[in-house]
Amino acid sequence: MRRAAAALAMAILCVPALAAAGWRADVQPARLSGEGEFRLFGFRLYSAQLWSAQLPIAPDAPDAPFALQLTYDRSIKRERLVETSLDEMTRIGSAGNMPPSLQMLDRWRASLAQAFVDVRPGDTLTGVFMPGKGVRFYAGDRLTTEIDDSAFALAFFSIWLDPATRAPALRQRLLGLAR
Repeated sequence: MRRAAAALAMAILCVPALAAAGWRADVQPARLSGEGEFRLFGFRLYSAQLWSAQLPIAPDAPDAPFALQLTYDRSIKRERLVETSLDEMTRIGSAGNMPPSLQMLDRWRASLAQAFVDVRPGDTLTGVFMPGKGVRFYAGDRLTTEIDDSAFALAFFSIWLDPATRAPALRQRLLGLAR
C-alpha cells in the first residue's frame, strides 16, 4: 500500500514537470537548426528558430519531428495570423500540384483558429511537425491544439520551408544553409 501511495505521489509530482516541458518534449533531443528574422517594410515582425532532433532537416520530406518557434515583436490578432497563414498555404499550394479545396480551407481555418492566440511583443507560438501524423501548436509552453492531418502540417510549414516562401533568406537561415 505504501509503495502504491509513493508511486501515485511521484506521478502527481511529475505531471507539472511534463506539462512545463511543452513543445521541447516533442522534439528530443532538440538542437537548433537555424534562426533568423522576418521583416516587413523594414519592421521586424518576429524572430524564428527551427529545432530538430535530426539535422539537417529535409523540408520536402521531413521524417523526424521538428519545431518552428516564432517570437513576436508586434501585437497581432489571432484572426490576422489565421488569414495570413491560409493565404500563404494557398499561394504555395497553388504553385504545386493541387491547391486546397474550399472545404479543406474551411477545416484548416477552424484548426488555425484553435491553434493561435492574439500575440503581443515577446510572445511565442511554436508548431511541432509530427511525421506521418500532423502538427501540435503551443502558445508559450501551453498546448493549444493537435491537428492530425499530415497534408495540413506540410502546407503549414511550407510557409517558411518551401522554396516558394516569401522569405527565402529566412528559409536558408532556418535550414542552416546560411549564417
